Amino acid sequence: MNTENLHIQIKTFFGLEEILAAEIQKLGGRNVEIRTRAVNCVGDLGFLYKINYSARTALKILVPIFEFKAFNEQKFYDKLSKFPWSEYLDINQTFAIDATVHSEKFTHSQFMTLKMKDAIVDFFQQKFRKRPNVETKNPDIKFHLHIDRELVTISLDASGEPLFKRGYRKQHGEAPINEVLASGMLQIAGWDGKGNFLDPMCGSGTFLIEAAMIAMDLPAQIFRKNFGFQHWKNYDEELFNKIKEFRINRIKEFNGKIIGFDTDEKMISFSRQNIEFAEMLDIIEVRKQNFFESKKENFPLLIVFNPPYDERISINQEDFYKKIGDTFKNNYPNTLAWLITSDLEMAKKIGLRPSRKIKLYNGKLETRFLQYEMYEGTKKMK
Repeated sequence: MNTENLHIQIKTFFGLEEILAAEIQKLGGRNVEIRTRAVNCVGDLGFLYKINYSARTALKILVPIFEFKAFNEQKFYDKLSKFPWSEYLDINQTFAIDATVHSEKFTHSQFMTLKMKDAIVDFFQQKFRKRPNVETKNPDIKFHLHIDRELVTISLDASGEPLFKRGYRKQHGEAPINEVLASGMLQIAGWDGKGNFLDPMCGSGTFLIEAAMIAMDLPAQIFRKNFGFQHWKNYDEELFNKIKEFRINRIKEFNGKIIGFDTDEKMISFSRQNIEFAEMLDIIEVRKQNFFESKKENFPLLIVFNPPYDERISINQEDFYKKIGDTFKNNYPNTLAWLITSDLEMAKKIGLRPSRKIKLYNGKLETRFLQYEMYEGTKKMK
């Protein structure tokens, strides 16, 4: 593996590609290319460690190690059984394979995963008369198999556990927003830690914690104990420790306010537990408060939230969205507000025209991230 010019693919959610590309460039990535749900770039080993530790909108970071064309299963197996797996995997290590298959020739991803596993095991049996074990839950080495028609790409997963698993969420509600998606939405909304932030329906506190991490420039994975690359043969512990130390030394003080409202005592308790685990009780305030009975307290203010639909608030949807609009207009002058919804018909009941609409996916649910600008005086609200 050429550790000076690693070709790296960073996976993200649909709609966050440009945010991720900007993060990658800022962190020192070269030859940055935006793809659908991914960004490709080139960097050295230190850069690979840095993006795993710091990139907020990265889901998974892959390093391709083998690419070839296969027109049938036998060709696929033959190519893989001759690959020098022992350069990447030790006989005493465990491994796992995840797969993405888009091909008319190879239609079952599980079957192709099994064929790849057989090829790896047979390589070791033939060479060492011993074999490494498969461990799906917590493997030492994770390989990623990608088949696009007849093009096969094998990559090493540098992250291990997906990077949305930040390590601070100990409690969550019924449909918590993914940490990577939350951070991407905050960056789209322009949150940079200057000013004040409000999530008026905060649930288990994901937006609040991600907003605090951005405001203080905390590395996204500061709470994580383990990365995939730490089990690689070329792992440089001294280099990784230097990168962590450098990033931690850049942490800033935050002088604004980050506030969360909720009406559900259980969710308030959950968010406080998560905030406490993230060591942010002195930065984030959560209180029992009905947004519809609140008034703007902090200037300037950015609002970002995920309305909880019918899961936690058993009220009429139409009335609920109308109240959001009324509260914006009457109680939050000169404020920028963003919300995410999968129900565009209900969003119309807000009664304000969104100044931006961005298509995002919350899980498999297609949504729109809507921006509302509330002005006082000369500029009329529509």
